[in-house]
Amino acid sequence: MTGRAPRATPAPLAPLLLALLAACATPFRPAARNSSATDRPTHRATPLLALLLALLAACATLLGPAAGASSAADYRYWSFWKGGADGWAYQQVGPAGNVPADGAVDGWRFVLSPDGGQDTPRPGPAPDFAAVCADTAPSGGHKRVAVVLDFGTAQDAPGGEQPPAARSLCASVPTAANSAEVLAAVAAPLRYDSGAMLCAISGYPHAGCGEQVAAGANSASTEGSSGDGGPSLGLYAGVGAVVLLAAGAVWQARRRRTR
Repeated sequence: MTGRAPRATPAPLAPLLLALLAACATPFRPAARNSSATDRPTHRATPLLALLLALLAACATLLGPAAGASSAADYRYWSFWKGGADGWAYQQVGPAGNVPADGAVDGWRFVLSPDGGQDTPRPGPAPDFAAVCADTAPSGGHKRVAVVLDFGTAQDAPGGEQPPAARSLCASVPTAANSAEVLAAVAAPLRYDSGAMLCAISGYPHAGCGEQVAAGANSASTEGSSGDGGPSLGLYAGVGAVVLLAAGAVWQARRRRTR
């Protein structure tokens, strides 16, 4: 999987917060008077300015995580793994570029996850070459490669599909075969897209290929979040109330300065 999750975009209220900050920071200059003795000192507005800055900082703190959550995304795809004595390690190359040795273990896991590798769920079955290929005899000019297929969970599955049970198979293939050819020998039919991205193994899933899914779309909604993984209406209402209070404070400060 080479796609990247989209970057978080600023929340819609951010420009308004910046405008309020600029309004607070801009000194008010009333019309010149003949005498300055009766002018009220401007340093009295300092506590009010500090309060406004604190309110704006609180808004920015609330909106920061919300903006990131609203634009985060997961992807459905087949992740590729290499088995070893220490378990599973994420493959850094695609199956066509990897030539496994005799006795190697290739692992595949269908996931709903951000593109990232190490944080992606690993195949469930252990990478045990001896157990998987115990009944497959060595053959001249061929190598044996164990292949572990984990079709993921029902939560990972596209709508209307049920993932098959995980299984482990032993491929006997020519010595020069790459991992794509190893997979084709034991898990047909395979489906690829026009960019040579692996979309389906053993016909699963029936449709789709690395599609983007809104983060949390397949999960139960959590407190403080909307159904699409974005910030809740309550959060925006709270931020809006703070903005209105800040705007009112700015208006009051300017009104006092003109007296």
